[in-house]
Amino acid sequence: MEWRRGERLQDGKYTIRDVLGKGGFGITYRVRDLEGRQFVIKTLNKEAQASQDFAKLQQDFMNEALRMAQFKHPHIVKVYKLLQESVQENNVRNRLFNFGSPPASFFLCCILMEYIEGTDLQNYVANRRGLPEAEALRYIQQVGDALTAMHREELLHRDVKPSNIILRASNAEAVLIDFGLARNFGLDRSPHSIKGTPCYSAFEQFDPNVAEPGEYTDVYALAATLYSLVTGTLPTSAMARAINAPLKPPKQIVPNLSDRVHNAIIKGMELLPQNRPQSVQDWLKLLASRPSSVSAPAPQPDNLRSAVGMDYKKLRDLLAAGKWKEADQETANVMIKVAGREEEGWLDKDSIEKFPCEDLRTIDQLWVKYSNGRFGFSVQKRIWLEVGGKLGEYDQKVWESFGDRVGWREKNDWIWYDDITFSVNAPGGHLPVSFVGFVGIVGVWRGCGGLVRLGLRSLLSRRDL
Repeated sequence: MEWRRGERLQDGKYTIRDVLGKGGFGITYRVRDLEGRQFVIKTLNKEAQASQDFAKLQQDFMNEALRMAQFKHPHIVKVYKLLQESVQENNVRNRLFNFGSPPASFFLCCILMEYIEGTDLQNYVANRRGLPEAEALRYIQQVGDALTAMHREELLHRDVKPSNIILRASNAEAVLIDFGLARNFGLDRSPHSIKGTPCYSAFEQFDPNVAEPGEYTDVYALAATLYSLVTGTLPTSAMARAINAPLKPPKQIVPNLSDRVHNAIIKGMELLPQNRPQSVQDWLKLLASRPSSVSAPAPQPDNLRSAVGMDYKKLRDLLAAGKWKEADQETANVMIKVAGREEEGWLDKDSIEKFPCEDLRTIDQLWVKYSNGRFGFSVQKRIWLEVGGKLGEYDQKVWESFGDRVGWREKNDWIWYDDITFSVNAPGGHLPVSFVGFVGIVGVWRGCGGLVRLGLRSLLSRRDL
């Protein structure tokens, strides 16, 4: 059983908005309460519900929720409370539960958590093909502090990876999420307790005979995460390395990577746990020992190239200042000029299809950079593909799903330009919007008309994004 958009929980207090993610045995939903506030609800997925081990899985799930609720750490997602929702049995295998419910229904435990406006590090890095060393280390230090707090309470995360780290849109601080695999030190080795994500999982998570999980297990995952952040590539899995598939040294991918970061990654990703630093704190010390000769890399200048000589300095400055509405309208203005459509005042399907690749990428990269990966054409394209969009094809249901994801639809209807949220807290892909429907200085956005539909479809079908 999985809940669908629009279903209400807790006697109507929370309404399902969409599915945020699915894991080995968990599923997370974005929900909205009666006051319009957003939260996350996590529960066991339909496979776990049908498992013979459901009772134990649910008990472990509840215990973890209660443990995680105690943490008040800036880099750990907030857990508010544990909920129980009555669920009809339907196609789930009949069973008896400890809650005393009849076979026709059962109680499903749910965790109510903080909803973090932002983007996960996996998507953030994908848009940049790797991060500057100093920026990557800032996020790793924050996550390392979070893991240290967990380890003090004898809890392991065991699934640290870029997609489980969210950057808050408000201040770009890293927050560790998804504790579905968190376990106490020395817990039994049941099958559901030794899963992880292959590229980031330590060798002992694949082979229980190697060692018991420990702090060094999260050290491996954190070092592998740093590898991915600075190189923009996935590390070779520990299981593959154990059968002689080599780990490509990070300096071969990023030649200007400092020796201290390179060496810390290699040490933290040692196959055998006894060869790694035994705690996150010990591993972080390797990163902190900065030689005096090493200086922080200079910031890279913005790419403002244009095939037709367009000046993008104003757009850059507006985005850098966080003036999202003005930047949105400036985006429309420069695109109209580049396309030679000043007389018409808007872009049609043909002009978008023929829009210069160099200029399109410049505009997109500026939006992506200054929104921390939250806004931009490439972000919109990724979301469109995620909801089932296909290049060159139009599907009304996909288009509506896309509108729901980026916040252009509310209550099954398209919003107008005046209702656009010009804030970094807007849903991912919410901006820009004016480039296909902005008409001169009037500021009319034809949100539900064919102009946006055809124009945006043409843009999202471009292979150069």
